Amino acid sequence: MVGALFNKLASKSLKVAGTWQQQQLRRLNIHEYQGAELMGKFGINVPKGVAVSSVEEVRKAIQTTFPNEELVVKSQILAGGRGLGKFTSGLQGGVHIVKAEQAEEIAGKMLGQTLVTKQTGPQGKVVSKVYLCEKVSLVNEMYFAITLDRTTAGPLIIACREGGTSIEDLAEKYPDMIIKVPIDVFKGITDEDAAKVVEGLAPKVADKQASIEQVKKLYNLFRESDCTQLEINPIAETSDNKLIAADAKLNFDDNAAYRQKEIFALRDPTQEDPREVAAAKADLNYIGLDGEIGCMVNGAGLAMATMDIIKLHGGTPANFLDVVEAFKILTSDDKVKAILVNIFGGIMKCDVIASGIVNAAKHVSLKVPVVVRLEGTNVDQGKRILKESGMALITAEDLDDAAEKAVKALKST
Repeated sequence: MVGALFNKLASKSLKVAGTWQQQQLRRLNIHEYQGAELMGKFGINVPKGVAVSSVEEVRKAIQTTFPNEELVVKSQILAGGRGLGKFTSGLQGGVHIVKAEQAEEIAGKMLGQTLVTKQTGPQGKVVSKVYLCEKVSLVNEMYFAITLDRTTAGPLIIACREGGTSIEDLAEKYPDMIIKVPIDVFKGITDEDAAKVVEGLAPKVADKQASIEQVKKLYNLFRESDCTQLEINPIAETSDNKLIAADAKLNFDDNAAYRQKEIFALRDPTQEDPREVAAAKADLNYIGLDGEIGCMVNGAGLAMATMDIIKLHGGTPANFLDVVEAFKILTSDDKVKAILVNIFGGIMKCDVIASGIVNAAKHVSLKVPVVVRLEGTNVDQGKRILKESGMALITAEDLDDAAEKAVKALKST
């Protein structure tokens, strides 16, 4: 449920072979325990917690931090829906409330196991860490988020007096419960802004002024850490009248990696598609799909057009990449039975692109047909380089011709 609202607000999807595939978004995603630690540094109230990666560490944490306490054991994967997920081993649920003496057993059943949730896909994700948290007595649960809004060209705080459940459902059934407070990026958050947010949260027992200060600290975290998303579901009131971030999801702008080195050092590549990790190292974008034709294109618009024309001719795209270096990653996908290169040469001229394609084809043992369509600056020189290369490259005159040849080559393999 955490992050679900933003999947509608901030992401796009591609429908391929009857299944939805989320388009890659270049933003850092961190684990819950890492987010809690970061919020604590900004003075935001969070439950006491310890992240562990082995049964021995669980035992030590219980002795030193949670003696004789009831606690929450949370599996740590970069996906939502953990509480309702299921481990491939058969264990139901990735979040359990247990007594201290039971924590070691339940954590042992999570560590190293694969958890499948509605957001992981059927392959699931391996749990390498679990987060042991104190069980906080909550008397009221609400929703809080900050995102970037195109309409106001700045941060937008979203609050709802109901939380701990699907925010989309609430927004659909009770739109008046959702309040939105745009923040002026030049002025920053004011006391008046924060007060409006608190009014939207409608806390029952928490001190109003203390709650306003917590909202301001959350905004400061968002701004100073270059967040693209900060979502707390629920933000809750405790029995001792405090406002607390009971669960949180944070994303960060990849363009800020140069000045947020400590935060970006938290990245967990084991939770990502290894092909996306390899592509990122080469400064490429990789989007894995379900089809059999690998696409190498420069530009998102051209990628979408390429996918559409392949579908029109009866094929299905398998993945997308942006430049020549991507051949190795394309061919690492066992589902790829043909490759379509669709490049528009502007600043990067077609003859340079063609030389790169020929070079890559020589260095990578290509076992699948490759169709190349070039258009733009120096296109004739580029086509000549491909023709005289001696490589088994199939050239195409336009996008329609390229798609038709790719599908035909695929069917002949």
